[in-house]
Amino acid sequence: SRSGFHSGSLIRRLLPSAPRLQQLPLPFIKMPLKTKLTEALGIKYPIIQGGMHYVGYAEMAAAVSNAGGLGVITALTVAQPPKGKEALREEIRKCRQLTDKPFGVNLTLLPVGVPPDYDGIIQVCIEEGIKIMETAGRNPEKVIKKLKENGIFVIHKCVAVRHAQTAARMGADFISMDGFDCGGHPGEEDIGNWVLLAQAAQELKIPFVASGGSATGAQLAAALAMGAEGLNMGTRFMATVEAPIHQKIKEAMVRAKITDTMHVLRSLGNTERVYKNEVAMKVRAIEAEKPGDLNAIYPYIKGDNYRVSFQETGDAESSVWSCGQSIGLIKDIPTCKDLLDRMCAEAEDIIRNRLSSKLSKL
Repeated sequence: SRSGFHSGSLIRRLLPSAPRLQQLPLPFIKMPLKTKLTEALGIKYPIIQGGMHYVGYAEMAAAVSNAGGLGVITALTVAQPPKGKEALREEIRKCRQLTDKPFGVNLTLLPVGVPPDYDGIIQVCIEEGIKIMETAGRNPEKVIKKLKENGIFVIHKCVAVRHAQTAARMGADFISMDGFDCGGHPGEEDIGNWVLLAQAAQELKIPFVASGGSATGAQLAAALAMGAEGLNMGTRFMATVEAPIHQKIKEAMVRAKITDTMHVLRSLGNTERVYKNEVAMKVRAIEAEKPGDLNAIYPYIKGDNYRVSFQETGDAESSVWSCGQSIGLIKDIPTCKDLLDRMCAEAEDIIRNRLSSKLSKL
């Protein structure tokens, strides 16, 4: 039905700007979603694969980029001893052999005992001609300034709108608004995406994507309706054919419920949402007895435990590993292409048909 079509501002925003095309009935127009994200990055679908520890290798990034999204290499996972930053250089070059589509690099700035070689990582990205970087974490001004001086498009991940406004003043091009439902570090303010995205749409002056808790095309359509220009997903991409983690981890994710995550590290002011298992429960119990004592919990949360589970044993129960509440929405293990094709087809169908059908006939 054409009724109500001309008043559908969301539909208009996602259609091409050509006036002739905008006058066609919806069923006769078939094209990918068009947002500020797809236009800025030259990608088919408005979906980013965010940085993920021990997941964000070249194989993952290339698979997502080849599927039409933006794949991202996780620098801190790759740039480890003994090769350090040179390992990242090799991973970037490997990714270029696997895809000719745009991809990016994630750099997360988090409080740790021995700081990573941030300067070296940034220099490698510049030397290797990386054009897109996802940044996250505390005090990003120096990093954002350096990246912008070298012509790099910066997507900065934030858990609060006031932090996003600060990042925008620092020069960030896009914001990834990270709600409380996300895996990894959701911040300390416990604001879910239903409110966070609405606030971002009201107050931000630069574009943003929705990050955290997303796994379906309906959520993509909802994010676009709330003012976002796309999604940033991590957990959902872990359960894909191409994700470079053990098959048993993927199968555990398919079995999981939305209640199968929990928080640890709250007593350290560095909250992390992780898969709920006996090790994570042990960490929480130790925190209750010895709040803020990193040494007491370190044997249970150290990164090598995470790596062994993901890359060697496939044991979902023996380490503390990040995932978001969207784990309960995962029902299968598709290829990245099948996942993105069906998510965006679902979002498009909702925008074209379900939403327009809700407008009363005049």
